[in-house]
Amino acid sequence: MEHVALSLIFWYGILHAFGADHLTAIADFSIGKNKRKTILITSMFAVGHGISLFIFAKILETYKISDEILAYGDVISASVILGMGIYLLWLVFTNRINLSKHIHDGKEHIHIYFGKEHSHTNKDVSSAFAIGTLMGIGGVRGMLVTLGLVESASVDFTMVLAFTLGVMIVFLAFGAFILYINKNLLNSQQNIKRIFTVSCLVSLVFCTKFLLAYA
Repeated sequence: MEHVALSLIFWYGILHAFGADHLTAIADFSIGKNKRKTILITSMFAVGHGISLFIFAKILETYKISDEILAYGDVISASVILGMGIYLLWLVFTNRINLSKHIHDGKEHIHIYFGKEHSHTNKDVSSAFAIGTLMGIGGVRGMLVTLGLVESASVDFTMVLAFTLGVMIVFLAFGAFILYINKNLLNSQQNIKRIFTVSCLVSLVFCTKFLLAYA
């Protein structure tokens, strides 16, 4: 029965990761990043998701919280992504997303940076972890429903690990798609503006539609 439970939770993690809110958030964070940053962002997003789910699932094992209150987790997630989309659009239209090129070891390297100066920081990675943790609240109800199907009384670390691995597979696969865009399409300032604008508008449309439906 334990193997059945882990398999179901693993597949639930895969299905959960295909949520449009998750993929749009990863796109907003990953577009314009190099391979290392994209892998880190997608992985930390998944890890944050798993940690959040474990904590809140444990809380719900002890305290009864209504579905109406739990639903606010989805509202918070959508609101955060909406804010990200607005902020990135502001960066686009104020010309704060820039591109620089240089030759290194005989090959052209392209760097996309935010603001007036190009600097190397890990703020986007830590932010992805924080957003992933916050958005994990929305997966708690689905996890508990899945546990109910296999008659499991408690959430343990192996279950959360199975969920996180399922989520991470999808996130990394989507990250590979974003890497393709970064490598092959983000080669001019005009393309940068176009792709960031499209990504942000998708975020805004999806989140606005969700919030209006919930209201």
